[in-house]
Amino acid sequence: MIHRTEVYQKYNGHCAYCGKKIEIAEMQVDHIKAKRNGGTNDIENLNPSCRSCNHYKRAFDLEGYRKYLLTLDERIRKDYINRVAIDYGVISLTKFDGRFYFEKLGIK
Repeated sequence: MIHRTEVYQKYNGHCAYCGKKIEIAEMQVDHIKAKRNGGTNDIENLNPSCRSCNHYKRAFDLEGYRKYLLTLDERIRKDYINRVAIDYGVISLTKFDGRFYFEKLGIK
């Protein structure tokens, strides 16, 4: 049986996807391959995730989630209020580089 602390320690208390520092109490355990798609509860299939990433990833596999994030800036720009905020310099957008935090660390 896998314990939450094992999952939390995989990336030293950071979300495996965005890299945000998270507390163990707020961490969500993400199934890299969703259980409904044949994923298991083995540590190799579990990642620590912040609430935002876990919610946004849903049942995507890693490549599906990556593709979804690669179009995030385009979807944000479609919303009128975001375009106004960009025009006034309130926010700026950077395209997702296609690499998750755990990949930047070179850890699988």
